[in-house]
Amino acid sequence: MKSSLATLTVIALLFSCHSAIAESVVPNFTRGTVDSTTTTKTKVTETIHQIDYSTATSYTVTGTNINIPANPFPGANYTIQVQGAPFQFSETILGPGKAKETWVNRTTEQDSFTRSLSVFTQ
Repeated sequence: MKSSLATLTVIALLFSCHSAIAESVVPNFTRGTVDSTTTTKTKVTETIHQIDYSTATSYTVTGTNINIPANPFPGANYTIQVQGAPFQFSETILGPGKAKETWVNRTTEQDSFTRSLSVFTQ
């Protein structure tokens, strides 16, 4: 009995509802503004670790006012070209292994500020 009473109540409510009526909306303003501000802070911290390896032996000779043979080798006879004049001489032997190690630590900070102003009228 309760079930049929509830069903009758729902049916009665459905038939008693009125339909919705839509009205057009007319804005009642003449002008307006929108002001927006955005602030951004960015901080990037980087660490770069680079290791260069050599797999063979390298031999380098450089200098000024030095007689360097066409095929230099360790223990070669290097002589000064002009006796008594300034000279510079460098001999480097690099064996296999770690040739160079570089560390770079850097921090980049960026501040950004944007302001937008919109004005509209009707």
